[in-house]
Amino acid sequence: MADEPLVLGIETSCDETGVGLVRGSTLLANAIASSVEEHARFGGVVPEVASRAHLEAMTPTVERALEQAGVRFSDIDAVAVTAGPGLAGALLVGVAAAKAYAMGLGVPLYGVNHLAAHVAVDQLEHGPLPKPTIALLVSGGHSSLLLVPDVAKDVISLGSTVDDAAGEAFDKVARVLGLPFPGGPHIDRAATQGSGTAVAFPRGKYDDGTLDFSFSGLKTAVARWVEAKEREGGSVPVADVAASFQEAVVDVLTRKALQACRQYGVQDLLIGGGVAANSRLRALAQERCDAAGVRLRVPRPGLCTDNGAMIAALGSELVASGIGPSALDIPADSSLPITTVHV
Repeated sequence: MADEPLVLGIETSCDETGVGLVRGSTLLANAIASSVEEHARFGGVVPEVASRAHLEAMTPTVERALEQAGVRFSDIDAVAVTAGPGLAGALLVGVAAAKAYAMGLGVPLYGVNHLAAHVAVDQLEHGPLPKPTIALLVSGGHSSLLLVPDVAKDVISLGSTVDDAAGEAFDKVARVLGLPFPGGPHIDRAATQGSGTAVAFPRGKYDDGTLDFSFSGLKTAVARWVEAKEREGGSVPVADVAASFQEAVVDVLTRKALQACRQYGVQDLLIGGGVAANSRLRALAQERCDAAGVRLRVPRPGLCTDNGAMIAALGSELVASGIGPSALDIPADSSLPITTVHV
């Protein structure tokens, strides 16, 4: 293992400053500094607050990762950083820091795609990805279905959300139900005390034949149901509403994912992104994959949310594949397409 390159990964696409260290396919450190509490009072991520938090957290988080891994700056062989997509200001902080580290250490720089990194990180836990793999990425900003022949070179978009992403819908519904931000973990927790069949919420684009998603109508349906209940003077059954909303989301996500597997003849499904930590999504996906004869891969929850380990993992994959480094003048691209794995 000592002969394999040591890659430093930096992630600053949203509200987490993530720094990871990976040697080959072995995770050595995964340090995270989250600014989520600073955003909670606003009910969502404030870009300017996130950027400032990244600036303050960058150096101590890098130092913490080095300490966790028991390595020094001089041991680093390459630096990888999220070049996009994400919040423009937040990305700029990470890209600038990565350029400085790469230049100062005299090592190559790899600007990578945040979404592709959510796929690559699974290799740290479950080994090399089957080629090809269908990947379902679900987070606060993205709900995407991908065909992944080779995560280092070839990622193909099959479908995406046409409005709200799944994680965004979780946050908005949590606000309607009076639950804290971020909404995903709180809805997941509340749902364990409720019934997923208590309220028949709609499933957007359920039978439209595409691999796209839509959660805006579901979010609105929940809000209207709650408003009607309050107008009647009754109490809102938070647990039942949370469970029914969650069931609608994961029903659509898993249905479309298995549809993609059938359509492209792929027997391996990977689920990644922050919403992949949802317990009901993991359970229903396993149930449906078992029934369909599809092998399911889901990273542990700590690797599903944004982190530096996933950036280091993709950087390590690029190095191992013999792909050349990025130029030192790479931009931060807030709308970087998923098909661009490396900039």
